[in-house]
Amino acid sequence: MTGEELLVVLSAVGHPQRLRIVAELSRGRRYVSELARCLVISRPLLYMHLERLEKAGIVVGTLELSEDGKALRYFELVPFDVRLNVAGVLAAVQGDSALRGEYALASERGQRGVSG
Repeated sequence: MTGEELLVVLSAVGHPQRLRIVAELSRGRRYVSELARCLVISRPLLYMHLERLEKAGIVVGTLELSEDGKALRYFELVPFDVRLNVAGVLAAVQGDSALRGEYALASERGQRGVSG
């Protein structure tokens, strides 16, 4: 996982509403309106949170047509396993050239005892 990918995932799960969405979707696939009612949040706000979760690869949305021709958007969890440890952070930083430069500069400052 790159540094940017790590930040996207951490940002996605770093909000209480998004954690509630993940918890609710752990029960199974849900229609957006049903999910909004269950979580007591507006559909526009729910879509914003779902978009962040989808970008992070935590949920996936599908569009289906009902028998009467109405478009229904469903979301479900994608199996995921997020673990954060020093080795994973170092691998992400070392794999990302922008973060690698900042990490090297910070390490150099730390070795010289310079702050700032």
